[in-house]
Amino acid sequence: MRLVVIGNGMVGSRFVEDLLRRDTGGKYDVTVLGAEGCEPYNRVLLSEVVAGRYDLTSLTLPTPDHPRLTVLRGTTAAAIDRHDRVVTTTDGSRHRYDQLVLATGAEARIPPLAGLDNGTGTLPLGVHALRSTDDAREIIAATLNSRRAVVLGAGVLGIEAASGLAQRGCAVTIVHPAAALMERQLDTSASSVLASAMPELGIHPRIGVGAEAAVVANGRLTGIRLTDGDVVESDLLLVATGTITNTAIAAEAGIPCERGILVDDTASTADARIFAIGDCAQPPSGAMGLVAQGWDQARALADRLTGTTVRRRGADTTSSDVVRVKAYGLDVVTMGVCGGSRADDPAQRTLSLSDPDAGRHVEVVVSGDRLVGATCVGAGQVAADLVAAYTRRTPVPSDPARLLLTALSAAPVVATTPDALPEDAAVCRCNSVTKADIREAHACGARSVDEIATATRATTGCGGCKDEVCGLLGWLTEQTPATAVR
Repeated sequence: MRLVVIGNGMVGSRFVEDLLRRDTGGKYDVTVLGAEGCEPYNRVLLSEVVAGRYDLTSLTLPTPDHPRLTVLRGTTAAAIDRHDRVVTTTDGSRHRYDQLVLATGAEARIPPLAGLDNGTGTLPLGVHALRSTDDAREIIAATLNSRRAVVLGAGVLGIEAASGLAQRGCAVTIVHPAAALMERQLDTSASSVLASAMPELGIHPRIGVGAEAAVVANGRLTGIRLTDGDVVESDLLLVATGTITNTAIAAEAGIPCERGILVDDTASTADARIFAIGDCAQPPSGAMGLVAQGWDQARALADRLTGTTVRRRGADTTSSDVVRVKAYGLDVVTMGVCGGSRADDPAQRTLSLSDPDAGRHVEVVVSGDRLVGATCVGAGQVAADLVAAYTRRTPVPSDPARLLLTALSAAPVVATTPDALPEDAAVCRCNSVTKADIREAHACGARSVDEIATATRATTGCGGCKDEVCGLLGWLTEQTPATAVR
């Protein structure tokens, strides 16, 4: 059976890897059409590249070497003929399919800001988005001659990018028209604590004010005029105002789309032969924009198409909606029910501890005896315990206030030391890797984080589990008799 996959990014490439691993009967011949000319890479860590904590070569993701797989890099799909079941590319080649998977992703949204449209279809010099490895290279190069930067948008990417630019020596102003930073995850109290920590890191937040125009002279950015009339001088503008899903090829083929390509809970579109996963898909529950959700969709679709189910240890104890901000000096973790616009639910109990002077804000949301949401700013140990309780769905204490005070108590509410960690506890939540998976990889000879990543995929998602993997790896090595590691 001919399977064509449009998109070779984090989700498309992961789907192909999962499918071929399950397809032991040789049912599928797979052709992947990837618009970028490079191998797939971890887009989530691009902000870490800007910050100088990763290099671009370390972001490359593996591509299976398989006799039934053809990957065409630098090949852009142009049209889908659903009647003849053919995908046509911009170079005129035609690829017949029996089933088609759309993993076309999303692109950076450039706001309709005066001064950005110079009539040439390109952005003025000094204006950048951060969506690809080329973007990261250009931004790093721009910081060599820039001392003042503006970041538009204070979602997760905007804050991570602002931190990265500050690490590169730029004085950064982050501009956000909403009433709170990261308003999807933080309410105004949590946002205020986060904002108060920024100036000492070289980041100056402007909350509740938007950008009105880019000030451009001789084709180069010189500043940003804000809606309150202020002009912020700037050599570099990084736009982090969200994404636009790549749905054009689906819409032109008559597949229903709204914000994304409409799919059901099994990733099926209105055409029974066509599926959509990742950022381009709009499932009934809504898209979160997190790679873990896309990887869950890839796994489920691979299971469905091959008629198999791969056993996942602790599958009921992981969650794909944990958000961990990767920004130096800014400790922010959220999960589940959070943010200022969440709906009131009388079945949920909310408790919070806000200590702006100490740069700390913790909020937990409990339903019955389970933690259903949490917000942690400046409270690393509390966040670690809450993530463990949330993803493992362990019962909360009879007095949920104890969840707020784990950093002040003699021992954490949820034990997180390696020896106390259950075997089915999630270590890498993006990839559903458990302690048992790490132990098995170690027993098979994996002795470094890179080797663990190759064996299990741990650390290849958001990267937030790297310290936990290192700690577990060190503990396992200490437990291993010297004769076993020769």
